[in-house]
Amino acid sequence: MARAPFNFAGTEIKAGTRQTVEFPVAKLYTHTPLHIPVEVVHGRREGPVLLVCAALHGDEINGVEIIRRVLRNASLRHLRGTLIAVPIVNVFGFVQRTRYLPDRRDLNRCFPGSETGSLGGRIAYLFRTQIMQNVTHIIDLHTGAIHRFNLPQIRAELKNPETARIAEAFGAPIILNASLREGTLREYADSRDIPVITFEGGEALRFDDVVISSGVRGVNRVMRALEMLPAKAGRAKPRNRSEIAATSTWVRAEIDGIMRPIVRLGQRVRKGQRLALIADPFGETETALITPYSGIIVGMNNLPLVNEGEAIYHIARFDELAEAEKAMDYFRSSMDPEAGADAVMPVHPWDEQQK
Repeated sequence: MARAPFNFAGTEIKAGTRQTVEFPVAKLYTHTPLHIPVEVVHGRREGPVLLVCAALHGDEINGVEIIRRVLRNASLRHLRGTLIAVPIVNVFGFVQRTRYLPDRRDLNRCFPGSETGSLGGRIAYLFRTQIMQNVTHIIDLHTGAIHRFNLPQIRAELKNPETARIAEAFGAPIILNASLREGTLREYADSRDIPVITFEGGEALRFDDVVISSGVRGVNRVMRALEMLPAKAGRAKPRNRSEIAATSTWVRAEIDGIMRPIVRLGQRVRKGQRLALIADPFGETETALITPYSGIIVGMNNLPLVNEGEAIYHIARFDELAEAEKAMDYFRSSMDPEAGADAVMPVHPWDEQQK
């Protein structure tokens, strides 16, 4: 018996086909309509309905490229279930190269939204009622904010066993057991018992091929774990090891000045170690930024000009720090060009160690 068509925004997608749907969301001041582009791949066989979305913050563009590459996967011809791909959720911010909506609201603080609320509330409401209502699993793709670079990582509420399963399947080196923030897509999905993970990697307004390749591999791994894609032929390569961080903390600047980093992204640090030096332009006043915790650097501020209280280094803390360091080493080795066809360049800022 043929699988029933998938109905989305007034469009019927037949089993075994794929279609791009322009979902109307709002208008510019000129009354020019804006649409959220949605690609629906509807498999011939029953299975999960996976939503993969990006650019909920309009300047976080790595996820846009991740989705583009995922959609080029020839294995999607054998898809079981349905893939809903939304590369650009915040079309306003994407066009303007900004994180926010025109009214300066953060779309990822507007869920579940309101049919009669602010622009952000209305977009969140439409996204929730027209797209999220049909899904069984969600992967939400993000980057660090502008001037902040995030190590490839998964953030998830691991109390849900299915969420924990797909977080592990993704294969990022680090999983942050992150609490839910009110108004986020992740918080709303969790309230509806929809397994959801957030992938963080890279920096706003910048493409990073290591991060993008890691994201593409991760999405494909999740689809294989959900049995949406066939298993790889031949002997399976070992998957990236993931270590779970129970908590994470930002270390902040204690004075204003010019910051010179000492440690790099992905590096293991120990309590009391110097992370950076912050000085005035003449070098008369210089202060070392000291970490109060041991852990792995999973995020850092790339802008040398800092103010007192500004977040500089994001440190993930682990029960077994040595195991987390091994996970980072495995991730680096998996990104080596000698590793295979999906390889990317191995030289990267987080490979630089203190001289």
